[in-house]
Amino acid sequence: MVSVLAVADETIESLWSPQVKSLGVDLILGAGDLPFDYLEYLTDALNAPCVFVPGNHDADLSGYSAGRAGWMRAGLPTTWPGPVGAVNADRRIVTVADLRIAGLGGSIRYNGGPNQWTQRQQRRRARTLTRTYAWHQNVRKDARPLDILLTHSPPLGVGDDTDPAHIGFDCLDEVTRRLSPQLLLHGHIHPHGATPDDLTLHGAAVINTVGYTLFEIEPGSRATQFNAPKIVRRRHGT
Repeated sequence: MVSVLAVADETIESLWSPQVKSLGVDLILGAGDLPFDYLEYLTDALNAPCVFVPGNHDADLSGYSAGRAGWMRAGLPTTWPGPVGAVNADRRIVTVADLRIAGLGGSIRYNGGPNQWTQRQQRRRARTLTRTYAWHQNVRKDARPLDILLTHSPPLGVGDDTDPAHIGFDCLDEVTRRLSPQLLLHGHIHPHGATPDDLTLHGAAVINTVGYTLFEIEPGSRATQFNAPKIVRRRHGT
């Protein structure tokens, strides 16, 4: 089992303090809209790797690449504005802490800010994930299932809201069906201290992790009612 701390949208005082060291997790997942130094603090305090996707209030992290000479953008040396040492999984499939994770950041487009997409734009971005997954299966003959789909926004009609800034993405239904993750983790939808319903989509558990969720998951498994990620503790923000 892999112990995971998933965070999104709202900083939690007890996590941004030495108290967090008692958790002893294997991996940190960031679902967006958090200060990057918060993610850096968690990474250092817990001595665990961090995988994240950007939220709609985060900086534009597109176009950056790391090489021997350092970070580059548009062919010029630059400084990486994201969390130091963390893995940006937006439109990527990565394996960290023995978990296979696919990421898709951003929210529905509502005011033209960074990391905001129309339904059509996000569908196009999401095809990168499904094509990459198919390549792993068909070319590399790697049939290992996806463990976690990490997004900022939820799927349309599955844990989202009705106001223009918090509508979910319709493409996540198809992505979830084709990638068959055990778990879809998202942020963006603030429950204001309440506990939102845990939902399912094509067999995957759908969890709103605004605030934080501490859970355990078995790598390489298919989610069933008898073998689902185990939630240990959570707090859904303020």
